[in-house]
Parts: sequence; C-alpha cells; structure tokens
Amino acid sequence: MDTGQGKWTEPEERRDGFLLATERLLLREYEPADFDALYPVLSDPETMAHYPAPFDAERVKGWIRWNCENYRDHGFGLWAVVLQETGQLIGDCGITLQTIDGKKLPEIGYHIRKDHWRKGYGSEAAKAVRDWAFRNTDYDALYSYMKHTNTASRATAEALGMAFLKEYPDRVNEITCVYRITRNTWETTAR
Repeated sequence: MDTGQGKWTEPEERRDGFLLATERLLLREYEPADFDALYPVLSDPETMAHYPAPFDAERVKGWIRWNCENYRDHGFGLWAVVLQETGQLIGDCGITLQTIDGKKLPEIGYHIRKDHWRKGYGSEAAKAVRDWAFRNTDYDALYSYMKHTNTASRATAEALGMAFLKEYPDRVNEITCVYRITRNTWETTAR
C-alpha cells in the first residue's frame, strides 16, 4: 500500500549541479534567480488554462519558495527544466505530494513554456522524474492528476506508462482524472 510517506535516498549522481540529465534536458533545483525565466511560463493564460488562473508575480515567487521548501522537507519537488543545448529554463517537472481524492500521494507534474510545446520535452522530463522517483524513494506508485479537459496531460501520463485509475468530482477541476503507474508495472514494462 502506498502511504504517501516515501523514503528518500540520495540521488544516484549529480552532474554540475543538475539532478537529472536526459538526451536534451537537464533538471535542477529552483533558485530565486529563476523568477525571470519562470514567470512567462506560469503567467501565460494558455499554459495555465487548466488552473483556476495564471500566476501573478507574487504567486510565481511563492511557487519557487514552495519547491525549495519541498526539497528541504521531502528531498524532491518540481525541478527547473533546462535545455542542454542553450542552458535556457523552459519550465519545470518533478514530484510533489498532492491531495488526490482525499489522500496525500506522490504526483508527477510539469509545466513547459508554450513555445516549446509539441517537442516531447514534457514527456522526456516526466519519464526521467518517474525513473528517479522509483529509484530513489520507496513509493509503490506514482500518480498524475488533471482536469478532465486537459487532454495533453492525459497523453503525457499515458506516455509515462500510467493507466487511467479513476475520476471524481472536484470543486476546482469540476471532474478530476487520476492516472497511476505502480512500481511493479515500471519494473516490468516502463523502462
């Protein structure tokens, strides 16, 4: 049973301050100086269409602080997604503990800047995060949840090897869809 407590261990390897590297991306912890690069991502109405509202400047600063607190308290959070080729921050991806249908569960989430959509960056980052989480925590399952109309996030969850688990009525999302991948499924098929 997944208790949502997740035991964190030290990452396998850090490369020049980056926690994870993929073919095209580097993921690292946020820093306060990331505000200028992150603001255009989280304040964009189209990128944030499935949130109650785009973020203002204070909310973006709070987002960075919240993730820094998550790193300290849990050993993970949403990490800055950086293009290897240019060093440019284009969004975030990581694990946070979210309340999903009344339970605190480890959720893979991400945001990618609009001009980098449809290039596979969200799936690439999320797969690296999925693998990191199963290698460095003791979670039995990882989740993604989204507003029922968020077809792009649903497709990303499926690309991670997640299966549709359920949907439930929700004040914020009207209907929330939940996807899950278990450790056993990851070990046998997702790698």
